[in-house]
Amino acid sequence: MPALVFHLSRTAIFDATLLLGLAIVEIGCVPADLQFLAPGVTGRAPPSFAPVVQGVMPSVVNVSAIQRASKAAAEQTELRPGRAKDQGAPGGLPPSALDEFLRRFFDQQGRKGAPFSSTALGSGFIVDPSGYVVTDDHVVENADKIVITLQDGGQYTARVIGRDTMTDLALVKIDTERLLPNVRWGDSDTARVGDWVLAIGNPFGLDSTVSSGIISARGRDIHAGPYDDFLQIDAAINRGNSGGPTFDLNGNVIGINTAIYSPNGGSVGIGFAIPANLARPVIEQLKANGRVARGWLGVQIQQVTPEIAESFGLPKPEGALVAGVSADGPAARAGLAQGDIILSVNGHDISRMRELPLVVAQTAIGETAAVRVWRRNAEATLRPVIGEMPESAETLETRQGEHEGQRLERPGVVGLKLAPLTQQRRQRLRVPLKVNGVVVTAIDEDSPFADVDLLPGDVIEAINQRPVTSPEDATNRLQEAAASGRGSVLMLINRHGTDHYLATSVDIIGQNRRNG
Repeated sequence: MPALVFHLSRTAIFDATLLLGLAIVEIGCVPADLQFLAPGVTGRAPPSFAPVVQGVMPSVVNVSAIQRASKAAAEQTELRPGRAKDQGAPGGLPPSALDEFLRRFFDQQGRKGAPFSSTALGSGFIVDPSGYVVTDDHVVENADKIVITLQDGGQYTARVIGRDTMTDLALVKIDTERLLPNVRWGDSDTARVGDWVLAIGNPFGLDSTVSSGIISARGRDIHAGPYDDFLQIDAAINRGNSGGPTFDLNGNVIGINTAIYSPNGGSVGIGFAIPANLARPVIEQLKANGRVARGWLGVQIQQVTPEIAESFGLPKPEGALVAGVSADGPAARAGLAQGDIILSVNGHDISRMRELPLVVAQTAIGETAAVRVWRRNAEATLRPVIGEMPESAETLETRQGEHEGQRLERPGVVGLKLAPLTQQRRQRLRVPLKVNGVVVTAIDEDSPFADVDLLPGDVIEAINQRPVTSPEDATNRLQEAAASGRGSVLMLINRHGTDHYLATSVDIIGQNRRNG
């Protein structure tokens, strides 16, 4: 009898716990959020996605691009998966993992460095009933011929209307005598983390494949380009899904699938989609002009770290630090200078560096913008006239630094070798004539400076915003910084012709690296 009582009590406890769990769920979720939960939670099966899929499926197409048989194309294919090399990682992912695992979806075969002919298989969607199709740029680049296959099996040769490598988007056109079903753009800004999404495409050549999932994160920067602002989704996407749409449950396109994070080349639930609100204006410009014109300020920027913020007297690390200003560009004409920290543009706060290119690019060309900056421990507002971004940017050649120079024996700098910037070193390192300072020729492995972003070949132009003229001058400035009681020292570095600021703790100056 006691055993039976125990059995009944345990069953009752289970039932009560289940009911309590349901009550908690009901209290914490509104009915609209409950409709897609599992049957064990809501007591009913989730509605089918079929009505949404049936409505949008005819607008999703297969994109087949016959690539040029050239060595250049082969080399580009091999390099594409490593595009993010040495650029950091999204959301804490290590750079080495990105180097190996961040992959683009294009199905190109061939031996590394050898000429070959191949077909890139991707996806796309019709945005206009007259036959305009959106896909990813990397699907159609180097293509001699593009074939679009509709859901009903009809095949059409397409021509490229425009491509935009900055956002990895392309618009192609097919000619038909009938109007085609087309998608509707959605508002990706209103998409919430946790919202359901549907991805439709042609993974591994399997036509019209649907997968479901949720938005896992917003605003991901995977270092694929200057305008990274990806939606992260866990709907299964694989090679061949590139260029395919991500739909919300109203059948609106809120993203374009473009990349995955994967240790094995297949989906592990981490995919990235270009937000519709970023893609739509690009596609509209490609349709109208065949190219994209973007706003341009003419500054080289870098992230504001806590050490840099402290060095500039900025209350908190925010904004974008101006490391360089293009000669006769909009910023230069308005008076922006190296060392300014841009805090906002036209009222849009710049909390992180990468937000500035997005805001400026979307600003109308010819518009006078209100740019709020931090300069000499105070805020100021400048009003540059936004220009048009040049079509080609200057490429900087990477070179190794010299390994000669004098060792600094003075107390205060450990394991750092500096040398004057002579004409011979300037030519060897290709240092621009306008750059002056001292050359870092070597850094000992056990030097505290080996732990900061300082490399042989760097030119130290200024320390704490004061120019340096000789190795002894640089040593004195570092010693002064250590003795001043300031938390950090700020150095202006020129690397391969590009300026950037480096802030590091003054505690390392004059101290050997501690063990442990």
